[in-house]
Parts: sequence; C-alpha cells; structure tokens
Amino acid sequence: MARTTHDHPLPEEPFYWRIARELLGELRDGTIPPGERLPGERQLAEHFGVSRATVRQALDVLRHDGLITTDRRGSHATLPGLPVETPASLAFPVGARDADPGADRATVTWETPPPEHAQVLGLAPHRPTLVHRYESAGADGRGRRSAVTSFSAVALAEVEELGRYRDRADGEAEAELRRVYDWMRRAGLTLHHRDAITPLADVPSVRVTRRVHDQYARPLEVTDLVVDAQQDALVYEFTLPGTD
Repeated sequence: MARTTHDHPLPEEPFYWRIARELLGELRDGTIPPGERLPGERQLAEHFGVSRATVRQALDVLRHDGLITTDRRGSHATLPGLPVETPASLAFPVGARDADPGADRATVTWETPPPEHAQVLGLAPHRPTLVHRYESAGADGRGRRSAVTSFSAVALAEVEELGRYRDRADGEAEAELRRVYDWMRRAGLTLHHRDAITPLADVPSVRVTRRVHDQYARPLEVTDLVVDAQQDALVYEFTLPGTD
C-alpha cells in the first residue's frame, strides 16, 4: 500500500528576520558604512511599517552576530572598512575639515529642488527629486556651514545605494550620504566636478557651488554650500578613480 504524504507549507518568515536581512544588505553594500550610526528604532519602524518591538528583534539578530554595536549614542555598523569619521569619507558635500565638526545634521527630502538646481540637472519644472540638506557648526557656534544638494534622475537610476533613500526621504531621519561619491564610482561612473566660489554681499561668508557630471556629460548632482569664511577654513578632498 503506497504511503500518502501531505505537503505542508513552510511557516512564514518572521518580520524581524526580513528586516534584519535588509539591514544586513545595506551594511554589506556600504549604504550604511562602518562606524555610521543607524537610524533610531522609531525611524526604522516607520520605514519598514512595523512595530518598534519588531525592529528591536531585528537589531538583536545583527547585534548577536557582531554586525552592529550599541552604545549610549545608538547602534553603529561594525563591518570591516573605513569609518565615516575619516577625512576621505567627508568629501560629500562639504569637503574635509580638520576641526571638530561639532553639531551637525544631515537629512533628505523628496521635493522640488531649487529652480537653478533643476535647470542644471535637466529636470522639468516642479519635478521632485532627492534633496540633501546639511547643517554644521563648531561647538562655540562658529564656523557654520549649510549645504543643499539636489540629485539628478541619472544619479538615482544608476546608483542603487542612493536610490534607496527615496523611501526614507521624509526630512526627519538622518541621512548619511558621505560616501555618495564612492557609490557613484562603484556604479561605473567617472566623476568630473566644477567648483565656483563667490563672496556673499554684506556678510563674511562665501558660497561654493559644485556641479558633478559623469563621463557622458550627464549631470549627477549640484551642491550650494555657504561657509562662514571668517571663522572657517575651506578644504576640499576629491579622490579620482584609480587606474589598473
């Protein structure tokens, strides 16, 4: 008599395992660089559409495997590699600075960019894109810097790590895009940049406008940076692709 077998569906994977796997992918591909602070539990819960308890379980999985570590400042990536504090990783959007950057904040939104940015990037009027904002000042409030960066449709389509930020571009979550030029080069883009520095009237500050395009002359991003020229030194570090 033949044995009758019944196929039972495998239990559905817990949500926290899915989230842990997605976060692991971002850790491995550099979207979350080594040493960088992860978004908070509330921000991750909103991003994935789950409870904070589920996010906490996912973080526990990564923490158990030694992929993140947690201290009083939050959870940080621990995969091998250059930490985000190294000067080379600070090339976007403001260049390297020798002094302690003090309090800084970086966020992204999905919105219509400034008109002059849209023109440079070849975007139709009122067409939204990823816009990055950066604010920084020394501990004494001096050396203030503010930057606004808009990305082109080409950059978002070609650079996978950058395109992922569209889903979290709520203007609230911290956005660490300090390795964006590394991501662009890894996507096979050769970067060309042009910086224009102009003094601002009636204030001791300068405006730096950076335009970046690829080897096909396609625009990738444009940044407007305002620097307190009286209190701050402006230092740029831009690494060209290595040759084989």
